[in-house]
Amino acid sequence: MPHLSYDLHFSRHLLRSLRAFCITLSAVLIMSACSANLGQQSAAIAPAANNAPVPQTGSMASKRQVKIAVLLPLAGFDQSAAIAKSMKQAAEMALFERNDPRVQLVVKDDGGTARGAQTAATNAVAEGAEIIIGPLFSSAVPGAALVARQANVPVLALSNDARIAGNGVYLMSFLVEQEVDRIVEYAASRGKRQLAALIPENAYGQIVETAFRNSVARHGAAIRILERYPLKPNGMLKPAQRVMKAIKHAKSAGLPIEALFVPGGQESLPSLGPILAYSGLDHNNIQLLGTGAWDYPNIGREAALVGGWYAGPDPSAWNSFSERFTRTFGHTPPRIASLAYDAVGYAMTLAAEGSGPQPFAAANITRHNGYVGVDGLVQLTPTGRPQRSLAILEVQNFGTTVVDAAPSRLGPQTVSSISY
Repeated sequence: MPHLSYDLHFSRHLLRSLRAFCITLSAVLIMSACSANLGQQSAAIAPAANNAPVPQTGSMASKRQVKIAVLLPLAGFDQSAAIAKSMKQAAEMALFERNDPRVQLVVKDDGGTARGAQTAATNAVAEGAEIIIGPLFSSAVPGAALVARQANVPVLALSNDARIAGNGVYLMSFLVEQEVDRIVEYAASRGKRQLAALIPENAYGQIVETAFRNSVARHGAAIRILERYPLKPNGMLKPAQRVMKAIKHAKSAGLPIEALFVPGGQESLPSLGPILAYSGLDHNNIQLLGTGAWDYPNIGREAALVGGWYAGPDPSAWNSFSERFTRTFGHTPPRIASLAYDAVGYAMTLAAEGSGPQPFAAANITRHNGYVGVDGLVQLTPTGRPQRSLAILEVQNFGTTVVDAAPSRLGPQTVSSISY
């Protein structure tokens, strides 16, 4: 995992949901049976049932072959390589579920570095790739982008480091700033305007705090107390106790704090939850708020978090994707695998619907009606940053439930849904 470039997928949506990544023999046999539409270092999977082919219109109707490059850190046996291999499988799954023989994936190992990504992108472009999906790490994206810009090839990067977006690089990821704004806006709309916050003392926490302060000001709320905690059990205790003491004091003074923002993830919440409960968290008067970092399996096991709200994609499409992936490959996908699946799906949609020789022109990639995939509606903007439609979910003892649906539009035009 890269250092502080805040590829937050690994602190939020990645490592929390890892399962066994050994591919079963049956999945290997399935993959090796269908390799006609895959480039070097790649394999195919059988098409899933009940998935209609994409209508062949525009540029695709002319039977022009389209190559989509996928750059991922595939080599090795560590967690990042295992995740990357599952993301490759998700990309292949998108290709074969859509079942369009005109599209070919060109899969390359980028080594997780800028130099490796530059080499991988150079080879992919030389083989005819018209759009690049990846890299995963923000540190690798500039290497691929350098080659891509020279070739006028867009990049759909899978990192969530907003600093690398723009100038032909579009992020398919989730930005924490949007998650924070969605949950603060929703809380304020439900009368939760007097807020406390308990924020991790790391790179993720720095970004979250800035976003939180901006959102609170934007939505007419107020921060009554904000504490930071180091990511170690003993370090969490005193900051949590100070927050709970301030909440109790505010209540006795007749100026009650109404919500507590706790934007940690699986690396911190299992330790922090019991501390909050021990410190006297009153669920009847204090609403817990979180971000997409809460989107990890079995979060409801932490009794203190049950009833808490957080912003994230509606899980229904993810559940269907996960079931299909598991049936095909014999293991559950990491949460981030959906980004690769959606990126390939979006590229194939643009290729099928586009007209003329440049289906991946900037005007098409940033179209106002966006794209609806496993992770809901996303619109890529000219700045390269994504706009995502997020739901509000409530933690329950077993799973989560949607308490406020994701908006069906992000701009002036309504987005037409795509079935999964």
